[in-house]
Amino acid sequence: MKISTKGRYGLTIMIELAKRHGEGPTSLKTIAAAHDLSEHYLEQLVAPLRNAGLVKSIRGAYGGYILAKEPSEISSGDIIRVLEGPISPVEGIEDEEPAKRELWIRIRDAVKEVLDNTTIEDLAHHTNDGESDAYMFYI
Repeated sequence: MKISTKGRYGLTIMIELAKRHGEGPTSLKTIAAAHDLSEHYLEQLVAPLRNAGLVKSIRGAYGGYILAKEPSEISSGDIIRVLEGPISPVEGIEDEEPAKRELWIRIRDAVKEVLDNTTIEDLAHHTNDGESDAYMFYI
């Protein structure tokens, strides 16, 4: 399963809204500028999120978007399913031989477990805890 830019940028929108939860609406222009993304593309992504009841739009000069629920009530799986569709590592699992079908089901279930148990509140408050993003090699 590969998450496209739709899913990745959708998570970015939702994490930014979670970080600003309770502070009023946030414009997509602000999010786009902060992450060097296309505002137009974010507008295309926020529509399905709004239709799914994950965000609300606020009109007016100081308008923008807010979360429709508490950040702790929205999982990353909710967002990925709205923007990417069903979570499945391969198409046509039912046509596979039993051993491979079992493998694909186990992978799917593991991915679902992680996505459904990681809220946008978790992502918004994530810290690196001193871990380095790069690998250290010694010779």
